Parts: sequence; structure tokens; C-alpha cells
Amino acid sequence: MLRTTNPQPSLWETILPAGILGLPEELARVDALLDDPGFLAPFATHYDPVAGRPSIPIDTYLRMMFLKFRWRLGYQTLCREVQDSISWQRFCRIPLGGQVPHPTTLVKLTRRVGPAVVDQLNQALLAKAAEHKVLRTHKVRADTTVVAANVAYPTDAGLLVKAISKLACTIQRVQTAGGATRTHARDRRRAARRRAHRLARSLRARTGQAKAQVAEGTAELAGLAERAAADAARVARNARRQLGRAGRAASGKLSRLVAALETTIGRTEQIIAQTRTRLAGQTPEGATRLVSLHDPDARPIVKGRLGKPVEFGYKAQVLDNPDGVVLDHQILVGNPADAPLLVPAVERVIGRTQQVPWAVTADRGYGEAAVDVTLEELEVAQVAIPRKGTPGAARQAHEHTRPFRRLVKWRTGSEGRISHLKHRYGWDRTRMDGIDGARIWCGHGVLAHNLVKVSGLVAAKQQRRAA
Repeated sequence: MLRTTNPQPSLWETILPAGILGLPEELARVDALLDDPGFLAPFATHYDPVAGRPSIPIDTYLRMMFLKFRWRLGYQTLCREVQDSISWQRFCRIPLGGQVPHPTTLVKLTRRVGPAVVDQLNQALLAKAAEHKVLRTHKVRADTTVVAANVAYPTDAGLLVKAISKLACTIQRVQTAGGATRTHARDRRRAARRRAHRLARSLRARTGQAKAQVAEGTAELAGLAERAAADAARVARNARRQLGRAGRAASGKLSRLVAALETTIGRTEQIIAQTRTRLAGQTPEGATRLVSLHDPDARPIVKGRLGKPVEFGYKAQVLDNPDGVVLDHQILVGNPADAPLLVPAVERVIGRTQQVPWAVTADRGYGEAAVDVTLEELEVAQVAIPRKGTPGAARQAHEHTRPFRRLVKWRTGSEGRISHLKHRYGWDRTRMDGIDGARIWCGHGVLAHNLVKVSGLVAAKQQRRAA
């Protein structure tokens, strides 16, 4: 059952002085914005209006997620800080002395509603900004970045050791739950760790034979992983037969564990194939390369940074306006080309705001003639995107005009906007696995960022009117 707000205030709120119950300036502005019923509508499709167990109040959930991403808090730290702060409890619409939602409740609800609801919340905020007439779209700039996945630096040997360990742990859980208890499966974790330590010693040796020793040790780990995967496949097959015989009486927990074991087997086989390809002297294809057992959608991405030549995660595109409000963002798997991403993003901005930007600018990665032509067909008056390669004399003259250069200089601010999102709103690393998790995480970061920006613009406009 959907519950949108908390019950009546507690007795404590009638006793305490009014000064203690006030909100800080920023929280008061954000609270006023989140009072709009449009922020509650996206959750209605996920709950029955009258039947079922009551949800936590959506007002509370939205405000706690804002605090989480505004101050980069973990779920447990967030709940503890809200419990200890009167102003944060007031902001989150929790009666003084009332119960703060449990961290796992927030985690489950965030996963349950998915990225679509977060997108609707961002659109509702932009609509609210347009209603207050503080959303400017006359100039738009675009840039891309990498949002790192929550993975360690992936090596073939490291992934193989983790795969062997995960297979052994999952087999134990399946058999503890009563599945395939008579199927023998050898635990190869000690053997894998021993070979991993030997590989580390070889790398520290810095001798001419180190490369051959590393290749030999990696091949041994691949063989161990193959045998571990074969044992796991027997366990999964026998447990699946057991579930089939049980029929409706089958254990749901056992069914989930068997499915998890089968998923791990498939990913282990892919890691083994990647390792064999590399040992054969070839480079695995980056578009399909698996860099994590728990985050299969993360990919290696090369963006040309000197400090990080290869990053592992997701590609993100950000469009913002002169006020710093993020008008559109997109999280993608792999490293697609920049140019095809710009026009659809501008079209989404036009669809949301019903206004065509006067000027659009981006870096050289977007510089293709087809992009300029399509944007001009959308009635964009000024397109300032440097072309790739060596342009002709006419194009060079156009790129040296004063309006073009002014827009290109303004575009460099998009790098600062992305840096701000990474340092202040969690875009440096997504803590949720999978492409859906990355979109949820980054969407909440954009929502918190835009709430601060839009609320400040609304307050500034009201002050100007009052003056």
C-alpha cells in the first residue's frame, strides 16, 4: 500500500521552542520544492492504493535520498545522522521520537522502483523549474565522462581467483540449503590463492623470466577454474533435477541459489575464454569483455586521460545550461561514439521544455557535419562544435569567428560541471551494480544537484521580486 506522508506531528513538536524546529536555509528551499505532488506520482504504479503492507512515506524517502546524495552518506550513516538530528528529522517529515526507516528498507525501495522512476523525478523537477520560470535553455553544452563501476582493477589472474572462490562459496550454500548434497565438489580456493601468491612473487622479481612465469601461473589458474566450473555444473544440474522432482514444494531459497550458481558458472567460463585469448597473444574484445563477476555490464573505456588511460565502468553524457542545471543525462554500456548521442539528447530537452535552444556547443568528439546539419534542421541557430581532423579553409574561418569561439570557451565549463557531480554528488563511482544500478545512482545524484540549483534560483527570483 502506498503511503505518501507521515501521520500527525508528535507531542514533542508542540513542546520544543520554534527556533529549534526550524530548517536550515538550503533544506527549507528544497523542502518547499519537494512539496509538489508531482514528485509522488511516479511511485503510484509500484504500490496498490489500499491493499498490502504500507510502504515507508514517500515524502520521507525522497528527502532521505536527497540528504544521502547531497552529503555522500552511506545508508547506515544516513539513518544514524537523521536519528541524531532534529532538523533532519523535521526535513524528512519524521515525527520527533518516531522511527527512522531501516537502511535495508531504503536499499530495497531504491532497487524496486528502478531507473524509470528516477528519470520521472528529474523530469518533474525540470517541469517545476519551468513553472517558476527559472529554467533557461537558450544555450546548451554537452560533454561525456566515465562513471567508474564499483570494481577493483581487473586482471586475468585476479578474476580467476575470485571466480573459483565464488563458485566454492555458492556450492556450499546450495548444499547447505539441501541441494545436491551427495554430489562431490572439491574446494580449490587454497590452490588458487597459492598460485596467486606465486604470481605476485614473480611480478616482484623483475627478472627476464617473470613474464613467462606469470603466463604459466595464469594458465594454471585457468585450468583450476575450468575444473571448478565443471564441479559446479554437476552440482547445479543435480540440484535442478531435485527441484524438478519437488515441484511446487521446491524451496524458493534453493531455487535462487541454483540460479545464482548457474550465473556464476557462465561468467566464469567467459573469464576463462578471455584468459585463453590473452595467453594466445590476442587482446579480448573490449565491447564484450567481462571485468567483474558482480557487475557484468561494466566495460573497459579509454578516454585518453594520462593518469587513467583505461577506466572500468559506464559512459555518461551530461547536458547543462548557463545556470548549471543538468537538462539531460544518459548512462550507457561500453564506449559508443559521442556524435550520435548529441541530437537525441537535444531532442529530449526540446520535448521536456518545449523550447528550442538558440545555441548548442560540444567538444571535438562531436564534430561531424551530419550533427551540425541535424541540429540546424531542429532550428538551432548557432552550433559551435569544432570539426574532427583538419577542416577546410571555409570551416577554419567559421571556427575563428567571435561567436563560435565564445561558445567554445563557454563549453569548457561542462568539464567543471562533471567534476562537481563527481566530487559532490557521487558520480565518481557508482555503488550499485549493473547498468540499471548505475542509472539509478547517477539519476539520484543529478536530482540532488538540480534540487540545490533550482531551489537557489527560485529563492533568488523571489528576493528580486521582494526588493
